[in-house]
Amino acid sequence: MLAYIKGELAVKARGYVVIDVGGLGYKVFMSDLAMENIGNIGEIVKVHTYYRVMEDDISIFGFNTSEELRLFELLISVSGVGAKTAITMLGTIKPEDFAIAIISNDINTLKKLPGIGAKTAQRIVLELKDKLKKEKQIEELSIAVDNANYIKNVIEKDQKLEEAFTALQVLGYSTKDIEKAMGKIDKTLSLEEIIRKGIKELSNKWGQK
Repeated sequence: MLAYIKGELAVKARGYVVIDVGGLGYKVFMSDLAMENIGNIGEIVKVHTYYRVMEDDISIFGFNTSEELRLFELLISVSGVGAKTAITMLGTIKPEDFAIAIISNDINTLKKLPGIGAKTAQRIVLELKDKLKKEKQIEELSIAVDNANYIKNVIEKDQKLEEAFTALQVLGYSTKDIEKAMGKIDKTLSLEEIIRKGIKELSNKWGQK
């Protein structure tokens, strides 16, 4: 399993890049948006990766951030959404905007994405909300009582903070890490800004690009 690839950007082509690592070229499929932001030919780049092995194909998909990778993994977990559809979607929506669409049941935003109709958009929201609910139930069994009280007494009293908290969970962050990040953010900001600053705080914590 490849967690990431770091090396010299050797090729930028339609739908993929080639990264040279010690003379070995890795062909990595990426969205158009990710390719725009990865860097220039000859630069040292790092991409988070998803390694897909199928009966007739082995492919590597690359992402500039762990949030993009998490979003890709969430999308391909939905019935009827394949890797190619997911990577195309990533080229047109940012992780934070996707998370907001999920928690707000914004079917209209999702169905505008390439390859996604109304039925698939509804399925994405339903399946991912159900997945998030199950993950939250499992995590709540393992967190300390004081953390649980923090969520109940502080987060759940403010709908905006609760939605921001849930959006960050959609992107794969743990309850404990989200709590710490939220403590550093101005709560008077808009929902979108709180989520964006939350992602920045959490990314900095793990040293992510």
